[in-house]
Amino acid sequence: MLTDQLKQQIQRAYSQFLESKGMKSRYGQKLMIAEIARTLGAITLDDENRRTNSGHVCVVEAGTGTGKTVAYLLPAIAIAKAMGKKLVVSTATVALQEQIVHKDLPELLRHSGLAFNFALAKGRGRYLCLSKLDNLLNEYESGMNPTRALYEDELPSINAQAIKLYQSMMDALAGNRWNGERDTWPQALEQNEWQIITTDHRQCTGRRCSNVSSCSFFRARDSLHNVDCIVTNHDLVLADLALGGGAILPDPADSIYVFDEGHHLPQKALSHFSHHSRVLSTSKWLDQCNKALGTMLGNISGAGNVDRYAEQLPAALMDCKQELDRIYPQLEMLAQSIAFDDRQSHYRFPNGVIPQELLIPAVELQRSFSRLSELLSKMSDELSDAMEDPHCPIPKIDLENHFPVVGTWQARAEANRELWASYAAPDNANSVPKARWLTPVDHTGSMDIEVCSSPILAARTLEYSLWEKCCGAVVTSATITALGRFDRYRMRAGTPADGNYQVVPSPFDFSRATLEIPACAVDASNADVHTLSLIEHLPALLDKDEATLVLFASRRQMLDVYEELPESWRERILLQGDSSKQEMLVQHRKRIDAGEGSVLFGLASFAEGVDLPGDYCRHVVIAKLPFAVPDDPIEASLSEWVEARGGNPFMEITVPDASLKLVQACGRLLRTETDTGKITLLDRRIITKRYGKAILNSLPPFTQVVHR
Repeated sequence: MLTDQLKQQIQRAYSQFLESKGMKSRYGQKLMIAEIARTLGAITLDDENRRTNSGHVCVVEAGTGTGKTVAYLLPAIAIAKAMGKKLVVSTATVALQEQIVHKDLPELLRHSGLAFNFALAKGRGRYLCLSKLDNLLNEYESGMNPTRALYEDELPSINAQAIKLYQSMMDALAGNRWNGERDTWPQALEQNEWQIITTDHRQCTGRRCSNVSSCSFFRARDSLHNVDCIVTNHDLVLADLALGGGAILPDPADSIYVFDEGHHLPQKALSHFSHHSRVLSTSKWLDQCNKALGTMLGNISGAGNVDRYAEQLPAALMDCKQELDRIYPQLEMLAQSIAFDDRQSHYRFPNGVIPQELLIPAVELQRSFSRLSELLSKMSDELSDAMEDPHCPIPKIDLENHFPVVGTWQARAEANRELWASYAAPDNANSVPKARWLTPVDHTGSMDIEVCSSPILAARTLEYSLWEKCCGAVVTSATITALGRFDRYRMRAGTPADGNYQVVPSPFDFSRATLEIPACAVDASNADVHTLSLIEHLPALLDKDEATLVLFASRRQMLDVYEELPESWRERILLQGDSSKQEMLVQHRKRIDAGEGSVLFGLASFAEGVDLPGDYCRHVVIAKLPFAVPDDPIEASLSEWVEARGGNPFMEITVPDASLKLVQACGRLLRTETDTGKITLLDRRIITKRYGKAILNSLPPFTQVVHR
């Protein structure tokens, strides 16, 4: 309950923070603090400290410059401490995570008078596995192949340069110059360099590991028990919820969550609960497992009842392989039906319904992979028990070396089991269907087929696993509403109808920026005509001496426009794909600092999360309204479902999505209260179509200049 004492504590902390920092209060920030305090302060708890009421979720759209981080941290920390709950702050990006941990929380602690402590939580995959690193170096020195294990088709080879990198890591750990965390290694690490020396929950031997006292992951994890505030990411929260909650992070019932960059949460959830597997690659992997089994058993035979389950593995592995080989020709025939259609890269099953001739093979594959998963799970349990058995005849080092192998096999078998289970069981007629599709991919010169399945909405999953179970939650972002309403977010994220939904005003004066639809803008629905128009008119729209961001909806159009521009312009353009996004932004800033002009050509990833204040961006050009890619299988399935229920998918899905993406793109221009500049939209549909006018009216109140 928000007592007068707690309310005064929050007010005093805010006043002290502003005074100490020499800042003035912002109306939007004050309003956001008040709404969050009102929502979280209304939570009631029973004798077991469990929430007893609803209305415990607050969703706040707050634009850039509001001071969102302070606005949610200040009331949430005070209320969570008063209730005896943990505050879990989750972000979508590492950059915001680091800002909160290294800047925002230390400043709040230093200037607000609030007493609290905090820690950063990351998944196992961000930490080095010391056992893997040690084994890799030992095997290399002894002349063995460190990647001999399982995924010959996926693991990179180890060369002398890589060994030099891994040896430097070992030296840095020994000298206490590195904490084993990927993000604190002084140089950027490629995924193929890192994946060999990290682990996951299936491979990790946990507290039984000989290196547990030096384990970077467990050191970091142990620090979470004694802190008031945990900063993490959406993926780790979702991973914890998938395990029932409380397995990695505090139990949801004991947590108040804040989801910053909360507009990413529904898409992250879809990715987390989707399934996919490649048929030929998996068939080859099963073969490799069968061949590697004998060598493995030569090292672990006699550990508990391992032999009892291991002797059943060859038949289980071959059963899975035979079922995959049997279904492949049927899948290949379907995948080949799109081979000559440039507009499609997937074969999507209409309404998510699997043809009758595929149902029985899918059921058999689910059965086969269930059996394989069960055997590997029992083997893993036997190895785990053997590691704790002081009388086990197998050296512990051999058990530790092979436990991750069995764990990796088990994880891949379970992933296939879940995929084929989603194909074997038709959707309930009253539930939201799944999207199911096939994607042809190249596999050493032949066509492999990636079989995919995904929910089309994350709403029900999030409602059940998060919103209903948590003590309280705050969701915030600069872009949550679409067409001025929260309906789109509620449909995708499943936030409760009785939540507190607020839009707080921005401190920016949007009239300082101009939104222009020039006379040369054409209807972008004709891609060829639109591209020719861009090539013809773009040079006249750009100023060679200023910083410009040009946003395209398709890579093909971006490349076509770039290739046809005069060479004098191409020299000034930094093109997405030629170098990393970070390197492009560094080069762009260098050019502006040197007094030169610079033009960025980018796609959707440049339409959000890019911060170019002041002279670093004076002009944003948006080539066309950002409608979704037409062949996206999840969006296509969602539209199909809406239409089947009598809805209008274009107006209910496509237009709101485009509206939100356009607001994000326009948001690249004004990054501080003193910024000015111009936005040019080169798609005439914004003024000629009924939906265009609705999108235009949902944008911030820029000074509009429309040439009819």
